[in-house]
Amino acid sequence: MREVDVMGVRVEMPSNQPIVLLREVTGERYLPIWIGAVEATAIAFAQQGVVPPRPLTHDLFKDVLDATGNELTEVQITDVKDGVFFANLVFVSGVEVSARPSDSIALALRTGTRIMCAEGVLDEAGLAVPAEQEDEVEKFREFLDHVTPEDFEAGTDPAG
Repeated sequence: MREVDVMGVRVEMPSNQPIVLLREVTGERYLPIWIGAVEATAIAFAQQGVVPPRPLTHDLFKDVLDATGNELTEVQITDVKDGVFFANLVFVSGVEVSARPSDSIALALRTGTRIMCAEGVLDEAGLAVPAEQEDEVEKFREFLDHVTPEDFEAGTDPAG
């Protein structure tokens, strides 16, 4: 397993499909995962520190974990089959629960839990970005600095 960071979310064109982009902490591979608009908004909210007036689903799940003392110790992206990614939530008790990566990432960001990715997933679906292409990554980071959760509402194009 390799630790990954969440670089951000964006809408892939021309399909208008949101993706979350992960990056190896110690490496040069990036992992794009296509996700739903609701999950993209949940991830963007968490990254931007947006606190809704009432808890959204991922906020509620975090509150339940806190209230019951069930600490989430790790999120693991475990597999990819036919373009579908799989993840597990790993709790301090040792219990593992299967979950979608998008939900797992949204929860990890709310709880400060590290995100791990199986080496085989990175080998199969990861994209190596050599140092000479880092300027393109920097442009993506600039985009992420200016995107808002509202950009993921149906029918909007955050790229302009």
